[in-house]
Amino acid sequence: MSRKSALETSASVLAQADVGASGIHPGVIANAMGDSASSEALDRLKRAAQDTKNAENAKALARAVQAVQLQDYAKADKLALKLLEKDERLGLAWHILAIAREKTGDFASSLRAYEAALSLLADHGPVAGDLGRLAFRMNMPELAAKFFAHYRLARPDDVEGANNLACALRELNRESEAIEVLKAALGANPEAAVLWNTLGTVLCNIGDGAGSIVFFDEALRLAPDLAKAYHNRAFAKLDLGDIESALADCEAAMRNPGSPEDLAMMQFARATILLALGRVAEGWEAYESRFSPALSDAPRFQIPGVRWSGQDLKGKSLMITTEQGLGDEVMFANMLPDILEALGPDGFLSLAVERRLTPLFERSFPSVEVTAHRTVAYEGRVFRAAPYIENWDRFDYWAAIGDFLPSLRASAAAFPKRQAFLQPDPARVAHWKTQLEKLGPGPKVGLLWKSLKLNAERARQFSPFHLWEPVLHTPGAVFVNLQYGDCDEEIAFAKEELGVEIWQPDGIDLKADLDDVAALCAAVDLVIGFSNATINLAGAVGTPIFMLTGASSWTRLGTDYYPWYPSVRCFVTEQYGVWEPTMGRVADALRDFATP
Repeated sequence: MSRKSALETSASVLAQADVGASGIHPGVIANAMGDSASSEALDRLKRAAQDTKNAENAKALARAVQAVQLQDYAKADKLALKLLEKDERLGLAWHILAIAREKTGDFASSLRAYEAALSLLADHGPVAGDLGRLAFRMNMPELAAKFFAHYRLARPDDVEGANNLACALRELNRESEAIEVLKAALGANPEAAVLWNTLGTVLCNIGDGAGSIVFFDEALRLAPDLAKAYHNRAFAKLDLGDIESALADCEAAMRNPGSPEDLAMMQFARATILLALGRVAEGWEAYESRFSPALSDAPRFQIPGVRWSGQDLKGKSLMITTEQGLGDEVMFANMLPDILEALGPDGFLSLAVERRLTPLFERSFPSVEVTAHRTVAYEGRVFRAAPYIENWDRFDYWAAIGDFLPSLRASAAAFPKRQAFLQPDPARVAHWKTQLEKLGPGPKVGLLWKSLKLNAERARQFSPFHLWEPVLHTPGAVFVNLQYGDCDEEIAFAKEELGVEIWQPDGIDLKADLDDVAALCAAVDLVIGFSNATINLAGAVGTPIFMLTGASSWTRLGTDYYPWYPSVRCFVTEQYGVWEPTMGRVADALRDFATP
């Protein structure tokens, strides 16, 4: 298959892909540079229109390009379609149509138009660049990297091409390759602030916060108004525990954002920084930014009726949808007993949760109508609905569960000391206890060492598995695997290299069967790990937890404990990437826990 054919195949995959959905996570901003409707791009399109042999087509193409320049995307769309009705092999018309639809947010048909342009145009480098940016925006870095690499073949010295390829490689956790691309580009373009900024994000994502600050500082020396560099330096400082300085950088970034989406991300980041400082009431007020329409990952709720905004709930009928990722759905559910109390005996609550959580929530809250929400990603946007609820007219209000955070959790002190709020299946808890007893004496310790979604931003928040060695060598402890996803390599490493057996529970899907996972969590004596969906389930059922967490984790709300779950003991690492001291403290604590 030729390179061009391979690119066309990739474009087709991109146009048809279901990208899924997850919660919003604050992080660095180093998105793909460039704009399909930039001055340079429009000049290129104008020249291509002028070179069109058919004079009538040339005039129509020029008018369509001018419409894009005037941001009259509807007119550009109409002109391009009219041309394609006459000649469907007019590649330039497909390219203009793709740009017009991208700009109006119609990503699916935009991708198909780009695909057609890619197959028809001789100079398909610019189309590959546009496709790469769309793929990157839609969280598909592997395809983005292919398109950006092709773009660089035609423009090897282009700053935009190097930056964008490095960004995609970073998101694929191919940091060494990203660094090599950036080093070469900086050698030729040492004054390009954007490259220094992107290099900083790569170092930040591998846990070198201190090293990344050097590059963010250089980016700001070259471009003092580069908002992304301020924002990213804020996250590096958070990694190092310097929260106050991080807030100052974040607010500096917000004064000159590069785009509405960048501003929305900065506003959301500021909310989490305020929470990390313990300024909880301010933080929850700012946390509404998680629903900004400018954020591509922000959910668009497809729910009818009046959204609750603080009205008295006594005796009312209320529909709530959980929100964000699976762990957040569980964590925020610690407010449900308080919400039920506010509704009173004459009130009614209907709750939409992730499908895998429905049996656990039905058992835990028998008076609540529990259904599954449906979350889909379409055309680069996330939509959440509650399709299994009938008769919407019966509800006085609907709410996202996070809407209650300002009123019910206005400070860390406002969290109840409720040991558990989810009820696992007693029969399954008894089953797992019986199985665990067969493993012999000693405390049964569940282990969690990673998240299923380990993109570049998330990966640095987890210790490499080999650093678990002092924990795994704790005398008397019996280890149980609670880690979902592919973990055969780590379990084999523990057995073959460390001589430690991590027991694999039979007859359970640790990713899909969350009701049984909650029962298994309740059956073990202790869970050790990083914050992910399963550790939230363990906390919700009241299991003792040793949680490994970053210096500025916002979910601690400025405390040295974990307000959401009283059973958690926090082990805070001073800097991502330096996990050895933290793992040593965990090993010491486990030794004490396991000593009779």
